[in-house]
Amino acid sequence: MQAVPSVFRSPFRKGLAAGFPFIVIIVPFGALFGVLAAEIGLPIAQIMGFSVLVIAGASQFTAVQLMADGVPAVVVVLSALAVNLRMVMYSAAMVPHLGSAPLWQRAIVSYLLVDQTYAISAEVFEEEPAWSVADKVAFFAGVAVPVFPGWVGATWAGAVLGAQVPEGWQLDFAMPLAFLALVGPMLKTRAHVAAAFVSVVAALLFAWVPWNLGLIIAACLALLTGAEVERRS
Repeated sequence: MQAVPSVFRSPFRKGLAAGFPFIVIIVPFGALFGVLAAEIGLPIAQIMGFSVLVIAGASQFTAVQLMADGVPAVVVVLSALAVNLRMVMYSAAMVPHLGSAPLWQRAIVSYLLVDQTYAISAEVFEEEPAWSVADKVAFFAGVAVPVFPGWVGATWAGAVLGAQVPEGWQLDFAMPLAFLALVGPMLKTRAHVAAAFVSVVAALLFAWVPWNLGLIIAACLALLTGAEVERRS
């Protein structure tokens, strides 16, 4: 049997193949954000600025919902930052793999480091210990190619066409489904499981806190729990 050409087995192409399935989740997720942002009166430029500059669906939804409730700007910013604290852990986890890459490559990776690109890359990097830093950067880029345009394009479509989406279309399933698909396979250690458990319980216990500040409390408790379990083990 003829061998598969190396170009089809390259890290970049493997990244593309791994990233494309996320389109199924990203498109309704991004479209829903565009619809909700347009409904609260944000102009298209600000909506697209959210998705191009922030690139973090959960914090974007949090910010938009708080803005719709008339919450003070400082609370909106703090809540969005709390939701995005996971990005700090993502960055730390990527350092052993990509820390020696050229500065310009690390800058691009930092910009495109989101839930999808991190989850897939972290798993595959552990499975491919022989890969060079260049191979890992190429794989990460391959994953990001469908993810980033899909998110931005879906946001634009939702913002422009949101008024035409029938109310019976329950697009809000995309957000929890996306995180379940990402987080579930990553709960491999006691620290991961403990942090996830505490975050869920704390979010429910502090749901009564005004302005969704319970999310900040839950995020901090989960981080502390995960770090302590990791330290003890």
